[in-house]
Amino acid sequence: MTVRTLALAMGAEAATLVVASALHFAAATGGSRPFRPDDAAIAEAVIAVVLVAGALAVARGRRGAGTGAVSFAILGFLVGLNFTIRGGSAGDLAYHAAMLPLLVLTLLALLGRVPRSRSSIGV
Repeated sequence: MTVRTLALAMGAEAATLVVASALHFAAATGGSRPFRPDDAAIAEAVIAVVLVAGALAVARGRRGAGTGAVSFAILGFLVGLNFTIRGGSAGDLAYHAAMLPLLVLTLLALLGRVPRSRSSIGV
């Protein structure tokens, strides 16, 4: 992946967190204890800011900062998933289930561990 593609992916991931945070701040999602939408909103906003900072760093050639930002996001998603499984809505669970693998793929790409497509060499 190119540096630009990685930075754009991180920006897109951050954008989904901004939307999720806004929905939680507006109390547009359900849930029961121990899940608290206001706490989720704050955590999502913080993770979004970290991902945007990481994306800007990656765009400037600092993959290490991007790796740290995505690692932070993955950790945050795992913590959030713990609460979501125990009391979040089905939509929150689906969001975590969709985004966590994307964040892992982004991390692998930052680390240079995503295999290249064989179709580009005719196989």
